[in-house]
Amino acid sequence: MSLSSPAVLIKATRLLGIVFTFLGIGWLLNPSQAAAGLGMPLLDGIARSTQIGDLSTFFLTAGATMLAGSRPGNARLLYVPAGLIGGAAITRTLAWALHGAAFAGTFIAVELVTGLVLVTAARTLDAPSHR
Repeated sequence: MSLSSPAVLIKATRLLGIVFTFLGIGWLLNPSQAAAGLGMPLLDGIARSTQIGDLSTFFLTAGATMLAGSRPGNARLLYVPAGLIGGAAITRTLAWALHGAAFAGTFIAVELVTGLVLVTAARTLDAPSHR
């Protein structure tokens, strides 16, 4: 089975959906550990509200749309998390290039691979031969 096999893509998408959903739940249940996992401190005050609110929503939305998009007839939904996660790779790169942020190569690589898997799944599973 190759990565472009519909069965493999469905399993990969579901696994990613579960992982991202748990990351979102982690931001709600244990935000200091979730922040540390992304190489950042847990902020204070309104910044903490923004950090937890935005990041939990990012991961929960990505995970839920991956899980929903892995179901028959819903593959187009996979473009949503592909855009969120692929966009994160682009904006991380811009943060480095324009604002002096550290280059987050490992995170960027994971985001690019995840985005490519999701776009491949969306295209493959939405193809007329698979519907």
